[in-house]
Amino acid sequence: MIRAAFFLFALCPSLFAAAKPNVLLICVDDLKPLLGCYGDKVVKSPNIDRLATRGVLFEKAFCNQAVCSPSRNALTTGLRPQTLGIYDLPTNFRKSAPDAVTLPQYFKANGYRAEGLGKIFHVGHGNVNDEASWSVPHYSPKTISYALKENNPPESTREQALFENKKEAWKLPRGAPAENADVPDNRYGDGMIADEAIKRLAAAKAKPDEPFFLAVGFLKPHLPFVAPKKYWDLYDPASFKLPELQKAPEGAPEFAPSSWGELRQYKDMPEKGPVTTEQAIHLIHGYHAATSYMDAQLGKVLDALDANGFTENTIIVFWGDHGWHLGDHGMWCKHTNYEQAARIPVIVAAPGIAGGQRTQALVESCDIYPTLAELSSLPAPAKLDGRSFASVLKNPATSVRDHAIHVYPRGEGLIGRAIRTQRHRLVEWKKPGAAAETAILELYDYEADPAETKNLAASQAEIAAELRKLLATHPEAKPQISNKTETKKAETKKPTQDRGKMFDQRDKDKDGQLTKEEFLLNQPDPDEAPKRFPKFDVDGNGTLNREEFVKSGKK
Repeated sequence: MIRAAFFLFALCPSLFAAAKPNVLLICVDDLKPLLGCYGDKVVKSPNIDRLATRGVLFEKAFCNQAVCSPSRNALTTGLRPQTLGIYDLPTNFRKSAPDAVTLPQYFKANGYRAEGLGKIFHVGHGNVNDEASWSVPHYSPKTISYALKENNPPESTREQALFENKKEAWKLPRGAPAENADVPDNRYGDGMIADEAIKRLAAAKAKPDEPFFLAVGFLKPHLPFVAPKKYWDLYDPASFKLPELQKAPEGAPEFAPSSWGELRQYKDMPEKGPVTTEQAIHLIHGYHAATSYMDAQLGKVLDALDANGFTENTIIVFWGDHGWHLGDHGMWCKHTNYEQAARIPVIVAAPGIAGGQRTQALVESCDIYPTLAELSSLPAPAKLDGRSFASVLKNPATSVRDHAIHVYPRGEGLIGRAIRTQRHRLVEWKKPGAAAETAILELYDYEADPAETKNLAASQAEIAAELRKLLATHPEAKPQISNKTETKKAETKKPTQDRGKMFDQRDKDKDGQLTKEEFLLNQPDPDEAPKRFPKFDVDGNGTLNREEFVKSGKK
């Protein structure tokens, strides 16, 4: 029987490879849970809604920081921003964790073909892609943001230049915040990304022995709100209204709300103060159109997954990197610790998991990494902040967390660490390492005040104190690390080895030769040092003379 099994494995390795589930990771830029499956009655999101019928929808999922790069770092490394000490766009995560094994890199090391399309890591503002994460070069669509000639100045636009890491982007003209053009879907980036994903899935069908980890990063509804005309036409602009609440929460620190500087970088947006009602309605319309456009591209990818026969053996994760203020509190964009910026859509469909389910379990972006590892029956990755919620997929009534934590930085080194429970959010603003009594607090009750109209920290001090105890179970946030490149001057100060002195210290019997035992004395890497000895032993006589030891160590 054993011999028969071995013979079967030798002849048909694909039978065993096929047992590994494929992974389709869908990352969406700036998508809040403004979706039909999350209860919205206006937005048209049929394909995301379709995915929700196949998987488990997380009602209370939260990003680890409401801005692109740190949020994506949390997804791909399993480490929170306060662990990495990275809260900005330019600083690459490997400045803090050079040896981190990213989520796609982990699957690549475990026999998967890891491919990335579109926006997975944040690229731009000085930051770059992580090529070590992919089995093949990462795919980015070769397109400009706009289709209309009047929106394409010859020298590019300010925001586009920032995403292309061009210097002195601030000198360039501002781009339009939205565009409605009668063009095909693949005139814009998300259509190109969907087309490429379809090609990759067709190619994967021809490689049944190689499971895939395919990360597809859609760009919309991130600004600018560009989408083909047919998606704008899905909505009557007269049906849109401004949110009722047009001011920051009563009693909130003046620095806590966003000044939405990102939107102000676009043409015709005010440098200070609110947008007009007409501008606000147009922006809300554009966000909806861009969401429906992205949804249609997702539908094409899901159709290709089905057509190529992968559905039954593929884990699908749908994830938005953070929320978006769409005029609530008089704010736009992300960049806060409030619910509209921190809450994200997460849907997971996997083999053996019943579809059409919903859960109130609290999860964070950093939890997706260990969850995918467990669902794929891979060893649990070490030293992650995230926790696997695979058990929640099997029983949505359970939870692996009693609170989620996220952060946002403000000027002068302040870090706002936020604890979100099923009912409350506490935000503690202070400098890392500062005394607890220096903190400025915010507290919100989402059962009594879901719109965050009033900061309750002073009036409900006992609840705030209990939530601070939860916060105290987490390590202090690291300050933002430096993004400066080490200078050559600093490198010249690196201490040099005196190989001759090292030889004399090891030559215990003073015979001018080092035995292997003498060579291994006080080596800083005892596991690797024995491998160096035969390389240093040029004449192969089993000992090292002074010349062999000194010259070989300098190579």
